[in-house]
Amino acid sequence: MLVREIENHRDVVTLRDGVRVLLRPMVKEDYDLLVEYYSHFGEEDLLYVRHNVKDPAVVKEWCDTLDYSKVLPVLAVVRDRIVGSASLHFYKGPKRHVTELRLFLAKDFRKRGLGMKMTRAIIDMARKQDVRIIVGEVIAEQTKVVRAFEQLGFKTQCLLEDYFMFPDGETCDVAFMTLHLKPGSEEF
Repeated sequence: MLVREIENHRDVVTLRDGVRVLLRPMVKEDYDLLVEYYSHFGEEDLLYVRHNVKDPAVVKEWCDTLDYSKVLPVLAVVRDRIVGSASLHFYKGPKRHVTELRLFLAKDFRKRGLGMKMTRAIIDMARKQDVRIIVGEVIAEQTKVVRAFEQLGFKTQCLLEDYFMFPDGETCDVAFMTLHLKPGSEEF
């Protein structure tokens, strides 16, 4: 997909409860919406994100350095409110056929089917980027999320013991999951 195609990409999905959600790539102008979205993250939510998303400077850097060849962020929007974010993080060199999926939903949009719909949409975008493998790391205790990923075709490759560390030093296991989009070549 070319940058212009990515910027213009739009999907409208309908949740189980009838709410229609626009899925589209993040653009630089989303700064204010993103700051508002992250302002509602509670302490528990912050345990699972990799960056200090409450810091507007972090969000500004993401908007100012947006490069779809490195990270492809997709937002779920209802009216003028971001209710979910997903992203593909691309690798270079020998892992250039692999991308990592990250997903996070607003608390009031969890358990409504949005996560599945966003993941399907971002899988489709990954296919258009010639990605062969999508990697997801899921907290193993979140068995419903693990099952949802399995329903989408992901397979647990291994369980990484004590792989995720919370701010207080406690650790938990992570299910390292992959989805193969294109089989490898069988030719010799």
